Amino acid sequence: MRNFLKISGITLLFFSVLSSAFFTSCVTVDTRKITYFQSADTLPYQVLPPITPHVTRIQPDDILAVTVSSLSEESNVVFNFPNINALNTTVYPAAMGGGQMGRQPLGYLVDSTGTIEMPLVGKVKVTNMSLAQASDTIKVRLLNYLKEPTVNVRYLNHKFTVIGEVNRPSVINLLDDHTSLPEALGMAGDLTIYGLRKNVMLIRTEKDKREVVRIDLTSRDFFNSPYYYLRNNDVIYVDVNKGKVTFTDQRVQQLQLIPIFTGIATTIVVILNLLK
Repeated sequence: MRNFLKISGITLLFFSVLSSAFFTSCVTVDTRKITYFQSADTLPYQVLPPITPHVTRIQPDDILAVTVSSLSEESNVVFNFPNINALNTTVYPAAMGGGQMGRQPLGYLVDSTGTIEMPLVGKVKVTNMSLAQASDTIKVRLLNYLKEPTVNVRYLNHKFTVIGEVNRPSVINLLDDHTSLPEALGMAGDLTIYGLRKNVMLIRTEKDKREVVRIDLTSRDFFNSPYYYLRNNDVIYVDVNKGKVTFTDQRVQQLQLIPIFTGIATTIVVILNLLK
């Protein structure tokens, strides 16, 4: 009876240790590593200096969505047809195993001479213009055919990419020059708890120039950064912190101990059966 109680105590201790190893973890989180836009200034209200986004100029091979509105519904359909009509494409969204068919608007292609060709008005020179300037130029040309037209121009093939430790790695359309880096991360579902906020990488390519910039999102100084607003083809990479690597290693080590614990438990059960 004494041996039975002794081994039973050992068994209880064994399973207590096993449970603690798998279901208990003591993690101390330093909020300074995950809090955005920190500042030593604790004032409840602060006015930041203005920052002007870079104005992107239309270039050959850009694809534009030109939306026309006027008092004539029939004419609106004619001009907006390239925006409404779509081309079937295969897309590969994040977190999906295979491709699926998507609908990509055709839009108006800027040719090698820097012009787009629209119904009635023919070729319109838009190269090296901002979106606002292109809208005004097209509107003036449409006044000969439409009454009180309004024109809106947006890019269809401009994009940015967010990868790494975010919840939804994505390639996202960049519609204008006013999309900021925090907005981009929000579109990608924000950083995971393991995302390294102090060292976010932004890769920017413009013509033959390539830049790699390290950004600290925990500092409020980022609001004054020239990289606050995104540009076409920007890539945002969020690195993983050491906590995830350590956590993963611990889990792997625990899984490796399972056969050992199983063997010990089996031995104890056999001894208990022999002592009955």
